[in-house]
Amino acid sequence: MNSFDLSEKNALVTGGTRGLGRGMAEGLAEAGAKVVILGSSSTVLKTAEELRAKGLDVSAVQGDLSDKDGMPALFEKAVALLAGRIDILLNNAGIQRRNRCEDFTSEDWDAVININLNAVFQMCQLAGRKMLAQGSGKIINLASMLSFFGGFTVPAYAASKGGVAQLTKALSNEWAGSNIQVNAIAPGYMDTEMNTKLIEDQSRKKEILGRIPAGRWGTPEDMKGIAVFLASSASDYINGAVIPIDGGYLAK
Repeated sequence: MNSFDLSEKNALVTGGTRGLGRGMAEGLAEAGAKVVILGSSSTVLKTAEELRAKGLDVSAVQGDLSDKDGMPALFEKAVALLAGRIDILLNNAGIQRRNRCEDFTSEDWDAVININLNAVFQMCQLAGRKMLAQGSGKIINLASMLSFFGGFTVPAYAASKGGVAQLTKALSNEWAGSNIQVNAIAPGYMDTEMNTKLIEDQSRKKEILGRIPAGRWGTPEDMKGIAVFLASSASDYINGAVIPIDGGYLAK
């Protein structure tokens, strides 16, 4: 089990305030990692306080991931809390906008692509430079079922998550030989705040649940194991993978 031990490892988790991000940040910390969570609202500070109350080594940085010019300083602030070393980057931050394709606004398109794809690339690049200098690192990106499917009323989200899957593969091709593993997790249909509207649509909810062999929607707890695995030495020979955590949805 030592292969899964994250003691003395430093992790940065974007979007770690709630939902899947919080669950994975908690999982990494439970495995022994020192974790910094990055979020856009002051709630990130409260989340870190709650996790520290559980005896976990978690700090927080509040900042805007949509600010391209401010990203390097934000990243360095987080790394400073990790004593200058980053072993694990988990890119979880993401937003959603819904509208019919013919009515989808350019403003919503830009907002989603900026956070879900552009910021992911920039954060990977910033972390990658440090990991190349260190000679090791783990980067975990959050893909989606919509990395495989097109979905409905979410063209920007589908495009961004398709991009994340391909970005993950491209980065792994260049960095695997430098002992940096870049992989992605593709969560299935999760019972989180982002999916509230989908869950409230009884027709779609029934349709989705009927295709999940596990017979339920996923939870943040379901994400902890895969996050720890991809962050640990147990995954040292896994590169460029996009791993579904979906209760069997894709297999049906």
